[in-house]
Amino acid sequence: MRRSAGASTVVWVHDQNPSCPASPSTDASAPLMPPLFDWRFAADPYPAYAWLREHAPVRKTRVPSGVEAWLVTRYADARQALADPRLSKSPHHHGEQGAHGKGKVGIPGERSANLMTHLLNIDPPDHTRLRRLVSTAFTPRRVAAFAPRVRELADTLIDGFAGRGEADLIHEYAFPLPIYAICDMLGVPRQDQEDFRSWAGMMIHQPGSPRGGVGRAVKRMRGYLAELIHRKRAELDRRGEGADDLISGLIRASDHGEHLTENEAAAMAFILLFAGFETTVNLIGNGTYALLRHPGQRAVLQRAVADGDTGLLATAVEELLRYDGPVELATWRFATRELTLGGQRVREGDPVLIVLAAADRDPDKFDAPDTLDLTRSDNQHLGYGHGIHYCLGAPLARLEGRTALAALLHRLPDLRLAAQPEELRWRGGLIMRGLRTLPVEFTARG
Repeated sequence: MRRSAGASTVVWVHDQNPSCPASPSTDASAPLMPPLFDWRFAADPYPAYAWLREHAPVRKTRVPSGVEAWLVTRYADARQALADPRLSKSPHHHGEQGAHGKGKVGIPGERSANLMTHLLNIDPPDHTRLRRLVSTAFTPRRVAAFAPRVRELADTLIDGFAGRGEADLIHEYAFPLPIYAICDMLGVPRQDQEDFRSWAGMMIHQPGSPRGGVGRAVKRMRGYLAELIHRKRAELDRRGEGADDLISGLIRASDHGEHLTENEAAAMAFILLFAGFETTVNLIGNGTYALLRHPGQRAVLQRAVADGDTGLLATAVEELLRYDGPVELATWRFATRELTLGGQRVREGDPVLIVLAAADRDPDKFDAPDTLDLTRSDNQHLGYGHGIHYCLGAPLARLEGRTALAALLHRLPDLRLAAQPEELRWRGGLIMRGLRTLPVEFTARG
């Protein structure tokens, strides 16, 4: 395929946020780079990513937290970096760990809440051990068995607003569905799940959630998980067996010689909740929005759903993951020694951020990458990563995405956007990409 400048031919007025300046381009003939990390970038980052792919595919940039990191934007470089063992997931390898960079990488609040020992922050052999312990929860058999519960959740949530003829699909559908699903999988009692919904809302600044910040929500969640682990361990000690949920499985593993500490168990439960719900919120929200903006593609999928064509539904979810996926940048990596990436010298300790959203629109990998094509068959996107850190919960997220979209298209066939695209706002953040709200209208149904 021929590399095309695509959206990189657009010339923007450069008013880069002075708190996060980008390093200058080495290509004097290039059009001015679109600004990174301002409100226009949040609404549509793809022109900036096209410019980076074309003119500076591996570029050192100061992100909004003040940390300087290498942004990797081409598909080939991104896939290589995702699987490169010289790029560690542990923040201990961050060259600025003892200076101003401390605490500015990773999830806010996880350090102070003693929740650092999870799959996104560790390398082999600890990563291998912990991933093995939790992987049994996400086997194809276990995920398939969970499908009726996900369908029940989708229908119950739609029942809650179908009679009104209008809804905010983020707040009333895309957000609660994966929260309740992952809580069920973890073994959080139903009477406690509203607390989790509240804390999760604080973590992503969901409208209507109590104010208090991400750090406070993480600490509250940490305290609850510690107490829940104690309760489930007591149940195991008393009855000799426990429920068939993920937290009970982690406790059983730690009590049978796997050496899983309480902090590790709490951190694992936390990251499965955190990573497991926000990615699916954005998959459902971004995916529905893309379908509403592309009525021809939406009609194709709607006919397939009506005909029971699950194959096209699965293909469509993969294309939605590629086109405007829930994870914009892969979580932080740090060079354990000097290496060359995309022709750039990356020093030991340098942070590296792999831009999945840019890689998945690389014209060297995908034909017509800026076109939504729900029938696209050759679709090796990086939406859930690559290598040993490939998203463990991807099978569950895909199930939730397929189920949620199919339920909407089936039950609300005339669903339409109730706002102009330029009126919508996207949540700020470095890793995830998702809408704050998605107002829709439809024919009210009893």
